[in-house]
Amino acid sequence: MRPSTIWAPRILSVFRIVLGLVLLQYGMAKLSGWPAVEMFENLKWLSLFGIAGMFELVGGTLLILGLFTRPAAFVLSGEMAAAYFIEHFPRSFFPIQSEGDLAVTLCFAFLYLSFAGGGPWSLDAFFGIETPPQPDASRT
Repeated sequence: MRPSTIWAPRILSVFRIVLGLVLLQYGMAKLSGWPAVEMFENLKWLSLFGIAGMFELVGGTLLILGLFTRPAAFVLSGEMAAAYFIEHFPRSFFPIQSEGDLAVTLCFAFLYLSFAGGGPWSLDAFFGIETPPQPDASRT
């Protein structure tokens, strides 16, 4: 087997975990105040940012664990698309001008995960919720 065939599923799992950690920090900052971010001080839980924080906290945790990866990533992709169009798009179409580049990047990263799944290092794979793709032996 080629190294890319061996490592690609594992790197997919690492990619999912890192995305989950990035998202989790936003949810924690919004809802618990840690790490402290001035923009999120005195945030009401039922405000638009507060509800987004709930999605980020729960979704980030699910991604880190690799549990229900595909549906969680699909919902998070929609959340990031909404974040871009609600918060950034009114300032400029171009993400670099509206500071929406992270929202766009996360939107498409989550969309990719919703199709690729969580990889072999996930609870989905462990519990058999998702069967990791097997390398095609005829192509090696």
